[in-house]
Amino acid sequence: MRGKTFVLPFALVLALAGCASTGNANMLSAGAPLALPASGPVSVAWADPATFTEIKASGNRQAAAEGEWLVQLAQYMRKQATKTLPAGDRLELTILDIQRAGRYEPWQGVERQGVRMIRDIYPPRMTVKYRQTDAGGVVVAEGERKITDPAFLTNAAPFNDSDPLRYEKRMIDSWLRREFRDPVAGR
Repeated sequence: MRGKTFVLPFALVLALAGCASTGNANMLSAGAPLALPASGPVSVAWADPATFTEIKASGNRQAAAEGEWLVQLAQYMRKQATKTLPAGDRLELTILDIQRAGRYEPWQGVERQGVRMIRDIYPPRMTVKYRQTDAGGVVVAEGERKITDPAFLTNAAPFNDSDPLRYEKRMIDSWLRREFRDPVAGR
C-alpha cells in the first residue's frame, strides 16, 4: 500500500507540470493580441487567427498556433513598411489571412507530426488590407492584396537561413517594394 500512496501524488505532480505553460504563446488563447501596440506611422492588426489558413489547414493546428510567429511577422511588416513609406504618410495594415511556407504532414508518421515540411508546393501566402494616408489625412492608396512567393525556394536573395520566418519576410519585403515604392524617387 505504501507504493500506491507515493504514486498518486507523483502522478498528480506530473499531470500539473504537463498543464503548466511551456513559455510558448498560443495565438488562439482568449487574451492573445489582435494588433501591435501603436507606435510610429505604421499600424499592424490582424483578423482572428483561428480563421487563418495556417491554422485551419496546417495538418497540426496546435503546433501552427504556438509561438509568437504572427507577432514577429507583424513587427517585421511595421519595421519594413516604415522604411518604405514616404515621410509624413501613415499606413494601416490588417493581415486577413496567412499560410506560412511549408506544412505539417501528419501522414509522415507520429515522429514527424511536429515537423514543418518545406516543399515548393507549399509557398507562403498572405492576404493584407491596407490604407495609406498622406500628412494631411487624405487617402493616397487603399486596397486588399493577396501576396505570395511561388519561387520561395529558388529565390537566390541572401537571407538569414536560421530564421524560421525567412520565406514570409522575403515575401513581405517584395510586396512592400512593389506596392509602396516612391515613383518620383524610383524606389
